[in-house]
Amino acid sequence: MTTTTVTGAVEVPVDYWTRARKTGAVLTAMGLIAILVFGTLASSSVVRFTFGVTGEGAGININGKVGAILFGFIALATGAILLLLGRHFGVLTGVSFAAFLISSLCWQISVAPTGIQFMPVGSVAQITLDLSIPLIFGALGGVLCERSGVVNVAIEGQFLAGAFMAAFFGSIAGSVWLGLAAAMIGGLIIALILAVFAIRYLVDQVVIGIVLNVFAAGLTGFLYEQFMRTDSTSYNLAPRVPEWEIPGLSSIPIIGPALFKGNVFTYGAFVLVAVLYFGLFKTRWGLRTRAVGEHPTAADTVGVRVLGLRYVNVLGAGLIAGVGGAYFTLLATNSFNKNMSSGLGFIALAAMIFGRWHPIGAFLAALFFGFFNALTAYLGGISSPIPGQFLAMLPYIATIIAVAGLVGRVRAPAADGKPYLKGH
Repeated sequence: MTTTTVTGAVEVPVDYWTRARKTGAVLTAMGLIAILVFGTLASSSVVRFTFGVTGEGAGININGKVGAILFGFIALATGAILLLLGRHFGVLTGVSFAAFLISSLCWQISVAPTGIQFMPVGSVAQITLDLSIPLIFGALGGVLCERSGVVNVAIEGQFLAGAFMAAFFGSIAGSVWLGLAAAMIGGLIIALILAVFAIRYLVDQVVIGIVLNVFAAGLTGFLYEQFMRTDSTSYNLAPRVPEWEIPGLSSIPIIGPALFKGNVFTYGAFVLVAVLYFGLFKTRWGLRTRAVGEHPTAADTVGVRVLGLRYVNVLGAGLIAGVGGAYFTLLATNSFNKNMSSGLGFIALAAMIFGRWHPIGAFLAALFFGFFNALTAYLGGISSPIPGQFLAMLPYIATIIAVAGLVGRVRAPAADGKPYLKGH
């Protein structure tokens, strides 16, 4: 009988071009573009970044050409560090990306018409939060649903149902709060259909989600033509939610107007993020929800009612997404129109994945998309040399880059999308 002794561990060759090095190479190239292109195109006019919502008050002044080149060098240097080290540093990636963006802003603002060569950072922050609201509610609804193992592709349909119900019943009753309650019921109805087909009848969750989106678009469009279009005064003139300003705090530079001059959607989003985070990670319900989403069989063996918990969470997600739908008709436009959510339900789904199925991550991802939406509106207002059609694509391009490039590998809950049958 012979024995074999292993004298050392086998070294696995590591590819030089790791994901971190590829990211560093891309950021280095972006830095070069900023220096050579933005630096060349920028003028020497003074660019002003003010802290408030107007061009007046405190701010930072910088020469446009100097700013474009300086921040280009910062983007280049941080990208080169990532390339040479071959290790991933989230802070350096963020600094490089932000420096590239500021370099681009220095160029575009410096060539804007005289009198509007400034950027009110406080106003951009306020618009960012406003435009992020439906995405926050939609993404949080997605987190609640998918943490318990049910894929929620139907967020777009829940948005449309919520928006229609809020406008219809809000107009009839003349009440914002009844409109908001009706919007929650609208989201709940779509979620109930999703839950029954996905949990009870084991229909493919992605397929039923897509079908529900089409169903909601068709049904709300039909009802719009039958009632709202013929008598918009009675059925499609929803009241607007009131705004509440917190004195003193709303005057804080940059973040004050965004955080402390809001409405029920703004403050409700903050509260919901905190409640959902605490509930998922600090309570027994959250532990059971995460167990059902990761390993339902194990959860069942310790007495957790897997299907019951999935029903409750999917319905709760519908209530949350319905509030997101009410944003369109009780705040943004005060009236309903066909397909008015314009695919934002799918962006909310991307924000949920970008945020790694975490309430705070989903919140930050929604702000990321909202920021680029606000930036698009601002650049259009200063007659940016970038074509308007490209500016309109900017939020979606940024989302694609973020989901595909910056977020890295993400792992969904292990049982996400998998039906559960007791005993199988």
